[in-house]
Amino acid sequence: MSHWMDPVKEIDPDVFDLIQKEEDRQRDSIRLIASENYASKAVMQATASVFTNKYAEGYPGKRYYLGQEFVDKLENLAIDRAKDIFGAEHANVQPYSGSPANLEMYYALCEPGDTILGMGLPHGGHLTHGWKVNFSGRFFDAHQYSVKKETERIDLEEVRRLALEKRPKVLVCGASAYPRFIPFDELKSIADEAGAYLVADIAHISGLVAAGLHPSPVPMADVVTSTTHKTLRGPRGGLILCKKKHKKAIDRAVFPACQGGPHLNAVAALCVALKEAAQPDFLTYQKNVLANANAMAERFLELGYRLVTGGTDNHLLLLDLTDKDVEGKVAAVAMEKANIVSNANSVPYDTRGPFNPSGIRIGTPAVTTRGMGTSEMKQIADWIHACINVREDDAKLSAIKNEVVEMCRSFGTPW
Repeated sequence: MSHWMDPVKEIDPDVFDLIQKEEDRQRDSIRLIASENYASKAVMQATASVFTNKYAEGYPGKRYYLGQEFVDKLENLAIDRAKDIFGAEHANVQPYSGSPANLEMYYALCEPGDTILGMGLPHGGHLTHGWKVNFSGRFFDAHQYSVKKETERIDLEEVRRLALEKRPKVLVCGASAYPRFIPFDELKSIADEAGAYLVADIAHISGLVAAGLHPSPVPMADVVTSTTHKTLRGPRGGLILCKKKHKKAIDRAVFPACQGGPHLNAVAALCVALKEAAQPDFLTYQKNVLANANAMAERFLELGYRLVTGGTDNHLLLLDLTDKDVEGKVAAVAMEKANIVSNANSVPYDTRGPFNPSGIRIGTPAVTTRGMGTSEMKQIADWIHACINVREDDAKLSAIKNEVVEMCRSFGTPW
């Protein structure tokens, strides 16, 4: 444990103990949750900086409190870096996370009750894209598009039909469990035809977009939202990019409409992460993320598993366990007993419910950050296969865990 955690140990041993145990868990586990990563030590230390002590309602040059000289410089630096990396006309770095960023996007572009169109959660979309249990499904007239049953790719014909029929104010694209490129060009054409704003939620793929390894929606979308802690490898936080014509509406939606003062420690950490993302080794890292995802996909296919869409273009893959006679939740629990952490996930047209779906979602950002490569991906796939086969045998799962821990420790501490 680093010496900079010593004050926590002295003041609150209970919290220190939990931090240490979580550190051990993250070090000794193969983390395959596609929405997680390891932030660098620099990012984590910036998150723990004295900027956590400052309140800064407003924007650079227009604050409600004094003492903002360095705050303004920090936020302007983060804005400039975000604009440079993504080629955006405007950036707002204050959103607390991805869901608040989407709330603020809707606030800027819509009125309550307006029609929105987004990708359905069971088909790979996100709660905030209009799903019924979310604010986006409650406060707006939300409609959902799907993927084709035959190809499991976004059904652009359905998107166009719904867009022309429903005439949404906002067409949302992006996903949380879709293993292929998002066709931003085609969706922009549909949005224009329907008279809708195009919004791209790139929370999962922002690091790939920043590295130029996934098509970017920034040139054509009215607004682009993202988290900062997934493939971008930054702190827990959010980001909004937009055209200049939406700058005033977006900024007003973030503050004062939906948030108070920004979390400046997270802004500082995002600034560091954006600096890291501008370095040559970030491109290498993102290429390795893709190579690892493809290596794991190939191994699962060799082992006889069905993958949604048959493979992947990005950092994640979806295993469909329907023909394996095992539920996704059961498989995920067995994997966790062996220190392989992923999540059960619905597959398109799933016959099972969301709390016990048929699939497993697997992502490679975190294991790639640790330095693992394609040979380790094949080994991990073999371990997952073994876990599924011996899911009711805790002794055999424990034996796999020992092998997992040994490999994880061979890669050292990930921060």
